[in-house]
Amino acid sequence: IQGKDNSSEFITKYRTCRRRVRECSGEVDHHEGMSSDDELIPAEVTEFQKSKDNLLEDSRKVFEDVHADFCDIRKILLKFQEWKEKFPHSYCDAYISFCLPKLLNPLIRVQLINWNPLEQNFTGLEEMPWFRAIEEFSGAKTGSEAK
Repeated sequence: IQGKDNSSEFITKYRTCRRRVRECSGEVDHHEGMSSDDELIPAEVTEFQKSKDNLLEDSRKVFEDVHADFCDIRKILLKFQEWKEKFPHSYCDAYISFCLPKLLNPLIRVQLINWNPLEQNFTGLEEMPWFRAIEEFSGAKTGSEAK
């Protein structure tokens, strides 16, 4: 509990410091309650990073005992493409287009664990390998291909 008190005290002092800096600089476009308090004390940052690293390490282990043909989205979609080409009626009767999102969902989620669209240099969804594989499988054209 003492750590929580120190954190609260730190945030209050930091807010006061920021307010003084704004007042001295003459910043007039600041609206009370609109700033964030995302400044964390170093111990909290370290704890967060450790938890994040542990989570990422665990996520790498999720499919470690699965054969490569069944945890690579491109390879999975290739199997469905072969089925679609060789046995189109059976493929259609199996309603594969409804099954694929549920089948690929866990694989995509694991790949998105570390994705943060709020970071400066984040990778867009359209640039991710799983997105491109699905796009190729579906036969969709990207904006550059359509030109």
